[in-house]
Amino acid sequence: MSEGHWFPAKIDVSGVLADVAPDIDWKRSLSVMQRASLVFVSLVLVHFAWAGSYDPLFVDPNFHPKARDLTVHDTARNRDIPVRIYFPPNDKPAPVVLFSHGLGGSRQGSKFLGERWAARGYLAVFVQHPGSDDLVWKNAPPAERMAALRKAASLENFFLRVGDIRAVLDQLEAWNKSGPLANRMDLTRIGMSGHSFGAVTTQAVSGEMFLMSGTELTDPRIRAAVIMSPSTPESETAERAFGEVKIPWLLMTGTNDVAPIGETDAKARLTVYPALHGAPKYQVVLKNADHSVFADRALPRDRRPGNLNHHRVIRALSTAFWDAYLQDNKDALAWLNGTGPRSVMEPADDWKASPEK
Repeated sequence: MSEGHWFPAKIDVSGVLADVAPDIDWKRSLSVMQRASLVFVSLVLVHFAWAGSYDPLFVDPNFHPKARDLTVHDTARNRDIPVRIYFPPNDKPAPVVLFSHGLGGSRQGSKFLGERWAARGYLAVFVQHPGSDDLVWKNAPPAERMAALRKAASLENFFLRVGDIRAVLDQLEAWNKSGPLANRMDLTRIGMSGHSFGAVTTQAVSGEMFLMSGTELTDPRIRAAVIMSPSTPESETAERAFGEVKIPWLLMTGTNDVAPIGETDAKARLTVYPALHGAPKYQVVLKNADHSVFADRALPRDRRPGNLNHHRVIRALSTAFWDAYLQDNKDALAWLNGTGPRSVMEPADDWKASPEK
């Protein structure tokens, strides 16, 4: 079976972060900061002018999320899966959100999301996938890193990633029964998310169909999914791949969302949303956002300074989505389906919502 039966038209990479480009950050210059500050202040004013009382950006300023690194051992595959868990403010059973990193990433990546989701009451589990994580390029000479990453974008690693998510969910069930994590999780409320190769992973376990192979990879424990840099498999039409998705999906991308490996263009990422028919669906397209917008730092190939409001939008929309579909928060659903998203977005950002099944 060829890799084309399983992957998007191109394979993405998202995880070559701080160690590859330590001097590249979202706050690149004072002039950019000054312009972004004006935009930020104006958007804050619009946000608080919104008539609703629900605020997906509110967090307790006195709360500082704590994280713990653990390892899941999958006995059936004799495979160790590192995870980083961000804990919510109290010890009550909390909804769980998983995150799958991109090619070359790790459980340390996208910290801005893990900390925010925890602050909002979720137990966030960031999964690291051996074989397609940061060790792929860290262990290679600089001149060979891109080749090593391309090799890691394989069918084998795709299956390993899908198995990792199932193994982690199984382990969470065991940890919730006894030990230091006992009764910390509400495992009837599980969300799945991921970026790039992690988006491919998320799609696979959250309802995507692989009709050419007849394989079903959906995990029924997942109630909702946030997919960052989505893509359509090369061997399937979007309609065949995504037409039977039965849980809510929130798609996130940017107008410059092109991966360093694979060259999937931003236009191709927009084919997923129209194909979704079986559940509520949402899509945001951030103007001028690069592939690295969902990470903590830019990638070496990025040519534009980061827009400070993009992370704000990602936090707000993902939080409202989790609140609406994992916690059944009616105010969050009204915010998401009403004028709320526009109150945090910039005018050039594109937003689509189809909340009806």
